[in-house]
Amino acid sequence: MKFGTYPAYICGRDVTGDNARFVHTITARAVIEDTFPSLRLKQDLDRGIIEPSAAGERVVGACAVADEEMIAMALESAARAAPAWGRVPLADRIEIGRRIAERLLDHRDPIVEILVAEGTPRSAAEAMIGGVPHASWSRETLEWCAEQFEFRRQDGAREMTLRRVPDGVVCVNPPQNAATVNALNGLTALLAGNAVVIRAPRGVALSCMYTMREVVAPVLEEAGAPPGTFNALCGPPMLDAWLASEHVNDILYFGGSKKGLEFEGQCVAAGKKPILELAGDDCCVVWRDADLDAAVESVTQFFLNSGQICHVPNQVVVHPAIADELIERLVVATKKIQPGYPDEDGVVLTPVLGVDWFFGCLGEALAKGAKLVHGGRRLEVDGSSSDTGFFVEPSIVRVDGLHDARSLSVVRDETFFPLLPVIVPGAGTDDDALMEDVLRFVNTNAYGLRNSFWSTGPATIQRFLDDVSNGGNLKINDSHGGFLPFLPNQGGNGLTGGAFGEASHPMLRTTRLQAVSIVRPAEQEDRS
Repeated sequence: MKFGTYPAYICGRDVTGDNARFVHTITARAVIEDTFPSLRLKQDLDRGIIEPSAAGERVVGACAVADEEMIAMALESAARAAPAWGRVPLADRIEIGRRIAERLLDHRDPIVEILVAEGTPRSAAEAMIGGVPHASWSRETLEWCAEQFEFRRQDGAREMTLRRVPDGVVCVNPPQNAATVNALNGLTALLAGNAVVIRAPRGVALSCMYTMREVVAPVLEEAGAPPGTFNALCGPPMLDAWLASEHVNDILYFGGSKKGLEFEGQCVAAGKKPILELAGDDCCVVWRDADLDAAVESVTQFFLNSGQICHVPNQVVVHPAIADELIERLVVATKKIQPGYPDEDGVVLTPVLGVDWFFGCLGEALAKGAKLVHGGRRLEVDGSSSDTGFFVEPSIVRVDGLHDARSLSVVRDETFFPLLPVIVPGAGTDDDALMEDVLRFVNTNAYGLRNSFWSTGPATIQRFLDDVSNGGNLKINDSHGGFLPFLPNQGGNGLTGGAFGEASHPMLRTTRLQAVSIVRPAEQEDRS
């Protein structure tokens, strides 16, 4: 399995720079099996000490690393292309979007293989890449977004139009944990008439650059898009260069809340539009009349990628009447989730970077009265317990009492490891008062990515819908983490999206409303 070397793609051509440097992708299997020799191999490859041909099957490809000149070149080329690209009719741009979605499906298998080599479990990689053309790039999504671009009214001789116009140059900074799928999501800004610059993170550059170079670029070239409409390059963080550039209008930033909100302020000070996709601390509420089989299936999505993704249910609030049964079912389902190599079928766990963070949160929770009902160990790839294993056993803690639950970090903060708190409100409260407490708990979550609710009672469902204001995405008896066409699958308020956060279609967020009134010259004498 070899995928070659990918230069940067700038102004319609491949660029490596005067002093070409490359980062190489070593398979995650090799790193897990033989860690230090594999990391040394990568280091030697990146330094040019050995040739990739000498590395065998452990190396699957490489990407050129952009220097300052290449970063500046990409921004300049995007700025030159933006006016002409913005004049391309919207219908033509939407058709280009459909072709990109089709081409993505054509290249699904090789993209999945690269993602697996980078460490994404096969099941997750297949779901992500297979789902993108049916979610953020679906016909329903693109057509709905296109419908928002122009509204016309007539007032006598006066024509009035409220239209969306592209912001100009949009830079996309996808996250390390899901670079390719989020780069694709941000790339929909292209269809709004913006020129786009994508930065592929060095740690997972190959899947991102392959997708941009083999899927996106050829479609744009075939359509005759101006060179520079789309640029993709791998490199170190480029945020300072983007903030300083006169060419940049919007920056789509993925990352943690603390740094993300600081960056929001820097963007505003620099006159750039910040579009933030930050952390999530999603809440899943399971009511007394819920379909427990379906609820458990949705809740266990938390353990995908060992909890190291944002849109999964990070905490569960369960009605006390069914708490014991739900927890029992969760434990049964969780015991089936075992470590493995990412290329093996059925594996969903990935190595955990924040192991000390995991044990710190677990220790705090237990010290404050939470009960460990499953897990709590480091594991080797074969599932055996180990003090040095890369994996963390999927773990569940029971937290009794709703009012003090946020005194625990595992409830209050976004976590990036597989420790799921199940919060059980105190018994003895009637359901109306309990629902009021639960609604208050959900609405006062500092994060606002997603919330889900499980109940079979129409009146209960309606009350939840009427009174929950928090979250960019709300799922009722539906997969908490699932992505859908038409609905925005990202975005939210609070620590998730910053001061300007909302459910987010980047195609719309990277435009601005413009009001136009026209009285045609021949009709000027009739104007009011």
